[in-house]
Amino acid sequence: MIVSLAGALVLCAQPKQLTIERIALHQFEDGPVLAPTHEFVPGETIYFSCRLTGYKVEKKEDEQHVKLAWQMRVTDPSGMLIEKEKSGRFEDDVLPQDKNWMPKFLSSFVMPPFAPSGIYRIPVKVKDEFGGTEAGAELTFPVRGHEVEPSESLVARNFQFLRAEDDSVGLRTATYHPGDMLWARFDITGYKFGENNRFSVDYGLAVLTAAGQEVFSRPVAASESAESFYPQRYVPGMLSLSLDRNVPKASYTLLVTVRDQTGSQIWESRQAFQVE
Repeated sequence: MIVSLAGALVLCAQPKQLTIERIALHQFEDGPVLAPTHEFVPGETIYFSCRLTGYKVEKKEDEQHVKLAWQMRVTDPSGMLIEKEKSGRFEDDVLPQDKNWMPKFLSSFVMPPFAPSGIYRIPVKVKDEFGGTEAGAELTFPVRGHEVEPSESLVARNFQFLRAEDDSVGLRTATYHPGDMLWARFDITGYKFGENNRFSVDYGLAVLTAAGQEVFSRPVAASESAESFYPQRYVPGMLSLSLDRNVPKASYTLLVTVRDQTGSQIWESRQAFQVE
């Protein structure tokens, strides 16, 4: 800004404005800056960095100091925190040769193992305690998780019969042979949470003939209980059944029973398979 005073020309410098120069994500600390389109996955550790300019330097005798405070949050697509808010302070000496120095703060966080797909957000706030100014910015990033449709009540979704435990694709036709191992995979959701997002579920199986007669049962095949800061949205379920070499070749039904111990819910599913 140029101001004329009694024929004299006086230059008045604009006050510095605290600015977040760059916020970025990395796959490892001080690694290359990732593109905004880079997809992260559940369970991955993500590294965050933020550079600042426009801060005020406090001069005291022959020393110069900078004093900044920062806070950051990470939220899922619904706006829920995936972990507790993080904050910190940055106090350091500034040397004369550091006139172009940009303070940087670093942090890291872990994506929840069962995080849903979508766009996640990192809102950042910074305060210059010497200059009395504040700045904010927000970074977004995509996450590609396992798709499990939410439910208000207990249900098992994405049921698949498998040929082997590690198969990534389910069988088109659930056909087995005597002596085979039958595998089934599904996702449990819609259970209720207690304090600290604690849940408790179990599930069992039974095999029925075409006439509805029960020929095998395992009331509790597996159970899982846990608690966490971020609620676990689903529980992966897996069942296995060794078919006897003398099992009659016929049509059968796999009855899966899921129980929500916290919410006092029960859900059943009947899935047909064939032994040839």
